[in-house]
Amino acid sequence: MSAEEPQEQEDDEDLRYFVRIGQTDLDGTKSVERSLTEMNGIGHRTARLIAEEAGVDRTDTFGRLDEDVIDEVVELVENYAEVVPDWLNNRQDDFYSGETTHEIGNDLQLTRQHDINRMKMIDSYKGTRHKRGQKVRGQRTKSTGRTEGTIGVNVEEIREEQAEEAAEEEDEGE
Repeated sequence: MSAEEPQEQEDDEDLRYFVRIGQTDLDGTKSVERSLTEMNGIGHRTARLIAEEAGVDRTDTFGRLDEDVIDEVVELVENYAEVVPDWLNNRQDDFYSGETTHEIGNDLQLTRQHDINRMKMIDSYKGTRHKRGQKVRGQRTKSTGRTEGTIGVNVEEIREEQAEEAAEEEDEGE
């Protein structure tokens, strides 16, 4: 048992615990596919394509890869839109530029927020739903999504009120 412990420590020295892509720190102790999916804008399919394009086994530990292989994966993530067909990108025919891109990380959140704000400004149907805080994509609202509080009877509150009234009546009766 003690003979195995030094090997684990040597392996830990080679392990990069964090791999930075853009403004996101990825977990180096997980597999390549799983750590890439932690990033916004990259799902399982995208992570598999990136690992395949880099020539890396998707089940390898991300932090144990060589520096040049990690740099290649980082470059593929940043230039993903140029490698895959247009229909596989998450931002097709941008409203302002008309380009097809693949947004990742904070850029994805910013563009999504800009789109929502534009819908609110032009008072589209989806924009008015966003303004009101209602469901946007046609979901049922008659029985779900209620945020106003309890709808039913609050039994505990009624019991407390009855106990207070009974205590007041006893005080008056004495």
